[in-house]
Amino acid sequence: MRPRSEQKFILIVRQTRLNELVTRFNTVDQARFYIESLGNDFSDYVTEHETYEAQVLAARAILGRFGRLQVLRREYLTNFIFGPKDMVFAIGQDGLVANSLKYLRGQPLIGLNPDPDRWDGILLPFSVGDLEALLPALLAGEFQTKDVTMGMVELNDGQSMLAVNDFFIGQKTHVSSRYAISFAGNSEIQSSSGIIVSTGLGSTGWMKSVLTGAAGIAAGREGRASQLDPATLREDWSTARLTFSVREPYPSNYTGADIVFGRITTEQPLELENGVIFSDGIESDYLNFNSGITATVRLAELRGKLVVG
Repeated sequence: MRPRSEQKFILIVRQTRLNELVTRFNTVDQARFYIESLGNDFSDYVTEHETYEAQVLAARAILGRFGRLQVLRREYLTNFIFGPKDMVFAIGQDGLVANSLKYLRGQPLIGLNPDPDRWDGILLPFSVGDLEALLPALLAGEFQTKDVTMGMVELNDGQSMLAVNDFFIGQKTHVSSRYAISFAGNSEIQSSSGIIVSTGLGSTGWMKSVLTGAAGIAAGREGRASQLDPATLREDWSTARLTFSVREPYPSNYTGADIVFGRITTEQPLELENGVIFSDGIESDYLNFNSGITATVRLAELRGKLVVG
């Protein structure tokens, strides 16, 4: 048997849809009644849950044989302190990998796909079955990583926040956001349904939807088919820039709509006054910047490291 190393592994896990339903409705039977009353197939929730739990158990068994293991639930990420030499694994969907990256400080992150038939797993290049062969290489330092550019927002009161996919500047509800925006030497007051700021990793997510919709609207108004090639919207994960787009800017006597799209670089940040910024689609991960507080959106110096081979 291979001798157990002193390497510390952190395995990040998430709740399944069934876990969340039971938390909400107290029992499996009540969760079943709720889902079936909506006409949905409860067995799919059970299958997903059982598959995930079985894969987590298998991953724990393998990692525990190779080193010291700590299991960390996703909801405790914000308060967890990772050691500089920790080796971190995330087993779940792509969103779990993206959300985990911004809490690391250079430690390599290995994404494990627990259910390849269900999840495409762009950020999940490995399965639990790969661990036996993968771990010796990881422990020997024989692996490749891909850098992931992250965005950072800094407030002039000292608060800051990172994003791996995107920032959303706006309100939680369907009300207009009013704020001051400054970019590339120009400034104006705007009223819109919010601003999306995307990284290269997030270029195929929310930003892709925004740009595809805008291109379709413009083409439809001119009575032609959209010529936008979705493939051109994908950017490399390590691209040293962020992209911002203003959603539904409303021009009026008081508000402008000239600053609606741009590329944020090291030399050219985006500045905003008066609003709320959310990170990576998580409403609990936000910063308020009202009452004279200025938010500066820029490239983060810190980069994520995803193990790819």
